[in-house]
Amino acid sequence: MADRFDNDDMDFREVMDSSVDDSPIERKDTAVEETPKEGNTSSQSKDNESEYEDVCFVCRRPESKAGKMFHLPNGISVCDDCMHKTMDTISQFDYQNLLNNPALMDELNKHSGMPGLNFMDLSNFTGGAGIPNSQKIKKKKEEDTRVKPEFNIENIPAPHKIKAKLDDYVIGQEQAKKIISVAVYNHYKRVKTGTMDDIEIEKSNILMIGPTGSGKTYLVKTLARLLDVPLAITDATSLTEAGYIGDDIESVVSKLLAAAGNDIDKAQQGIIFIDEIDKIAKKKNTTSRDVSGESVQQGMLKLLEGADVEVPVGASSKNAMVPMATVNTRNILFICGGAFPDMEDIIKQRLNKQTSIGFDADLKDKWDKDPDLITKVTVDDLKKFGMIPEFLGRLPIVCTLKGLSKEMLVQILKEPKNAILKQYQKLLALDEVNLEFDDEALEAIAEKAMEKDTGARALRAIIEEFMLDIMYEIPKDDNIGSVTITGDYIKGKGGPVIELRTTEVLKGIGMKSAEN
Repeated sequence: MADRFDNDDMDFREVMDSSVDDSPIERKDTAVEETPKEGNTSSQSKDNESEYEDVCFVCRRPESKAGKMFHLPNGISVCDDCMHKTMDTISQFDYQNLLNNPALMDELNKHSGMPGLNFMDLSNFTGGAGIPNSQKIKKKKEEDTRVKPEFNIENIPAPHKIKAKLDDYVIGQEQAKKIISVAVYNHYKRVKTGTMDDIEIEKSNILMIGPTGSGKTYLVKTLARLLDVPLAITDATSLTEAGYIGDDIESVVSKLLAAAGNDIDKAQQGIIFIDEIDKIAKKKNTTSRDVSGESVQQGMLKLLEGADVEVPVGASSKNAMVPMATVNTRNILFICGGAFPDMEDIIKQRLNKQTSIGFDADLKDKWDKDPDLITKVTVDDLKKFGMIPEFLGRLPIVCTLKGLSKEMLVQILKEPKNAILKQYQKLLALDEVNLEFDDEALEAIAEKAMEKDTGARALRAIIEEFMLDIMYEIPKDDNIGSVTITGDYIKGKGGPVIELRTTEVLKGIGMKSAEN
């Protein structure tokens, strides 16, 4: 033990001697004086450093992940976590009663300028260079990834113009698109004007009901892309009552604040889409505490109505290390969506009770094959499903989406601006190959999608399966000029029709390859 303490004393004296020596400071000063004589090298180095992120000297995490850095002399950066850990370690361990030695501390303070802290020259450990740029990460350019919105919130267009833009991307669901266009138009008129003639306009939140794959989430995503407003899409299945494992109810507002770039004013005019809202229905015949059902509905009442909510900035849960921000949800438009499975049974049970005995009576199986049965939903049906009346009262607009028919699936394949077929045609066009689908192939794909009963989501899965071999084989042969997908190929009775390029085109390709 005595030998170890003697060695520690020797190491500490060496560090102290090098820190109090004046020669390293003089060399640093002369180097600073000589650099301007070399021209623009210092300005070029600053420009190069501005392209890179600072990296923590201890944990090697970049600034985008570790957060704001502490900048120390000699180009050294330390993140907030590592700095706090270091200060905690120093406060816990007193090296050989160093801090209780007044004579030694006076000697340290005489050379450091900052009592008890800055008594070591970090250049002895790093050579005065810090972390080189080769070990840093370049900063991302956010300007290139930003998509210019179609509309501006200051000059919100009329509902028919909003619906016309939605028609370019969403097939069918005319009633739903009309309801959403009017609701968004009225909402942002309310946000912009505040009050008119002392009449306060109430907020109109939306409840979207429709089978899976009918376009609930896609409608909201398209709407947020058209408007210059932040959008937060969250899932209700992860929400629990405060104090239990899972996301707190306020985390939905925290995600909106992150989508707005931590701008509170911008976040207070955004849109929050809560998907799978049917999963927080009241649990039936249960004696345990319903922490992810009725309790979540009760906790969301103040958010939907409009209240000042304290949310963590940059995190999903509250703790002492995360800063808090107050967000007012009065001008935030809430759109809740869910598939509500087995809702058709509740509607049929209610409709069958209205039948009577006699010649005018309806058959019990009259509603079994009705594809638009979900459009007959009422508030009483939602209450019977498990939604509490207070929650439904804060969602005054109920919007139903119809299930997709075979004709609608064929339209989804080819008509929208970013249709699935257009995406594959673009991919093969990069290889100078023309891709076509005949009508029989489109109908065969739609029939297979109807069998899966997952809506529009089934279309991409089916096309991915049949396009796998084509996407694999086409880059092998430069002679292929066009590919036509037929109905027999989709049904497994034949193959695609492949046409070769003309002789003139082949000669042109050969000349280009020879020049390269």
